[in-house]
Amino acid sequence: MIVLGVIPARLQSSRLPRKVLREIAGRPMLCHVYERAVKSGVLGDVLVATDADDVVAACRSFGIPAVLTSKDHPSGTDRVWEIAQTRAADVYVGIQADEPLLTAGHLQGLVAPFRDRRDTQVTTLKIRATADEIDNPNAVKVVCAGDGRALYFSRHSLPYDRDGRGVARFKHIGLYAYSRKALESFHGLPPSPLELTERLEQLRFLEHGIPIFVTETDELTIGVDTEEDLSAVEAYLARRHAGSAASRSSASSWPRRPSPASGHSASPPSPS
Repeated sequence: MIVLGVIPARLQSSRLPRKVLREIAGRPMLCHVYERAVKSGVLGDVLVATDADDVVAACRSFGIPAVLTSKDHPSGTDRVWEIAQTRAADVYVGIQADEPLLTAGHLQGLVAPFRDRRDTQVTTLKIRATADEIDNPNAVKVVCAGDGRALYFSRHSLPYDRDGRGVARFKHIGLYAYSRKALESFHGLPPSPLELTERLEQLRFLEHGIPIFVTETDELTIGVDTEEDLSAVEAYLARRHAGSAASRSSASSWPRRPSPASGHSASPPSPS
């Protein structure tokens, strides 16, 4: 099975301008994403798809393959679709350019359903939501059927626990894998009503009957949208590369979100 990793990298960002080129540990954030994707061993090849000459130039300076794509694409999925017009693959993995702490486990979770289920068209990830994330509209929630199919994604808290039974809630991690057929369908369809209401492009698939299979992960990540997120990533990487034996031991594996039964706080790595 041919698996191609595509990193859609739009230069402009409303909350953190030019964030894909912001430096982390002396290199653009995009470099960290690319290197983690390549080192995962899950992808046959990886490239960057961008709308900006500045990003292409930065990629070339670090030996990263990059393709200049249309400035008119409204979403990262559309940018992956453009790459699929000239690069053949069985599975296209869309990797957010603002996920510098991407892990091999994340990518394995995206690709495995395509090996296990022949009808898979789109996959994504979920992780248990923390108390702070449940009512945060910037943390997208997902509810799934028993077979792992997504029933709905929302910025609102889902599901509503009417009787206080203590139901688990899950946050969506914005990484995807697609079949070529799914990309063609998405690009050819107009934005759907729920997609426009929630401002969540994945709802276009669901509203048109295209299933999304969701794999649960316990590997935390920090999507960089603000200066605070950037600081948190820098702090984690600084601890990881610290020379003390204690620091090396703590960084030997990526931190995992504990289950509620463990009694520990389920929060991402602290920037302190």
